[in-house]
Amino acid sequence: MTRLKVLGFLPWICFCFLWSPRLWGQEADSTLWHVSRTADFEFSGDGLSPNWQNQPWVELPERGQRGVEYQTRMKLLYSDSGIYCLYYCQDRKLTSTLREDFADLFNEDVVEAFFWTDEQVPMYFEYELSPYNYELPILVPNIKGNFLGWRPWHYEAGRRTRHATHVQQKGSEIQSWTAEFFIPYRLLKPLTHVPPSKGTRWRANFYRIDYDNGPCEWSWQQTRVNFHDFQRFGTLLFQ
Repeated sequence: MTRLKVLGFLPWICFCFLWSPRLWGQEADSTLWHVSRTADFEFSGDGLSPNWQNQPWVELPERGQRGVEYQTRMKLLYSDSGIYCLYYCQDRKLTSTLREDFADLFNEDVVEAFFWTDEQVPMYFEYELSPYNYELPILVPNIKGNFLGWRPWHYEAGRRTRHATHVQQKGSEIQSWTAEFFIPYRLLKPLTHVPPSKGTRWRANFYRIDYDNGPCEWSWQQTRVNFHDFQRFGTLLFQ
């Protein structure tokens, strides 16, 4: 190779070296989510709070290969008092007839969040919210695949969640729905590693189910048998 060709190739080598994600510690890891801190804030279900503005969307892929093209994405934040979640769900039809809290919301359109705060203990918190703002918060012991949710006791005052939803329509045609909820750390007792601080890691997964043409599922991390495959959860790293 001539000296001229070598000199012409050097800028490209330098560019690749300087912008290598591995070099700068920014290697893409689809199982890791960096969660930013926020001050506590109010929300109305439409996702328009200024606290969300600088947070990137994370896509939840459709996992059932049913050819459903609805976009599903979400954001996360944490504060000194709890965890904030925002979901955006494209949709054309809402299947949501259950109009009470603690119903089997997973049998209709729903978004779900699972937080496993301590990998040494096979127990995690599950939260579900329907398009019409009905909730299901439960603590789930999962012993060798045998699991059942337990409802919170003294679910009042500072232990209650805050939640809101918003259905976007154009005339009579549904276009999407959004869901926002806040899970206070006080509700997560007695789980350990709560509250999180900078550098804390939790395992977690996030889901959506839609029933336009039979159940169709989206998830952040793909599970093998069902949503309770907690060994396949991703990792939240609190910033």
